Amino acid sequence: MSSGTEKADGTDDSSADSGGHCSTPDSDGEIAEEIAIVSFGRKMETAEEIKAELEGRYEAIEILEYHSDVFEEHWGEYDCFVGLMASGIAMRKTAHLLDDKWEDPAICVVDEELTWAIPITGGHHGANQVAQDLATMGAVPAMTTASEAAGKQGVESRAKAMNAHVVNGDSTIKTNLAVLDDNLDPVARLDGPEVVLVGDDVTVLKRNEDDGIVIGTGSVSGASKDSFLAAWEEALDRTDYDRSDVEFVATATRKEDEEGLLEAAQELGLGVVVFDKETLLDHEGPTPSKSKELIGWPGVSEASAIAGGREQELVLEKISYENEVTVAIGR
Repeated sequence: MSSGTEKADGTDDSSADSGGHCSTPDSDGEIAEEIAIVSFGRKMETAEEIKAELEGRYEAIEILEYHSDVFEEHWGEYDCFVGLMASGIAMRKTAHLLDDKWEDPAICVVDEELTWAIPITGGHHGANQVAQDLATMGAVPAMTTASEAAGKQGVESRAKAMNAHVVNGDSTIKTNLAVLDDNLDPVARLDGPEVVLVGDDVTVLKRNEDDGIVIGTGSVSGASKDSFLAAWEEALDRTDYDRSDVEFVATATRKEDEEGLLEAAQELGLGVVVFDKETLLDHEGPTPSKSKELIGWPGVSEASAIAGGREQELVLEKISYENEVTVAIGR
């Protein structure tokens, strides 16, 4: 997870989408959790180092020793192959196996010195996330997918941040072009029972979980990662929920670059969704906030928890931690 950010004003940010979490939409729209590191025998020590670094971020990581048919033998068994080899080798050995971007496994290659991590296929379906995970070992993620190359967040990454997956993959060609043109509206929520008719330029996201809660949070500038983690834990302790119930962390666009918040979300493997001022004003919580008088923004924690929740209601009203971080919980 890694934690990406989805702005509710239709713009996006990729700076927060680094670090690791297993919740990457894979080629069939589910979760990329099973990784295979393919390595030559002489590079096994590096392969073991990569496995140790990535463990805990994915459900399963295995190391396969390279031979000429290794990809073909294990094609379809893993969500993503990490090739510890030259990109040309991986390309030549997998090109004839490629069939459909929504069914093919992702492929990311990395050199033995861990200088570059290069997604070759399935960038939006696991390879970009693995490349970003390898950045924690010093590798530079060389992502060439159009939205990421432009410093923008594609719809697949937005789905990841919201703990959802893309249902109709072909639609993302048009919606990601809209991302590049800064012409994609915020993700709209529709709760059923409903019947909806859409065109081929509408991307449909489906939640990975039926129910969940949203952590709404605000802070003073420069609040530490540990303060956010402690505040969120204290808030959850006051409810009947725990970390496994959290869908994502929600905050305001003016807090989207708060380093401690992003680091805390990354540590917990949670996406971060940010809402603009107008959206938060439409979902203002019950607790008075000084920021409303001073800068015109409602209380961020309650408003973002309400805006992000499926039922758009509070489970826990705002609490304050050490005068640094505020937290509310919505569903």
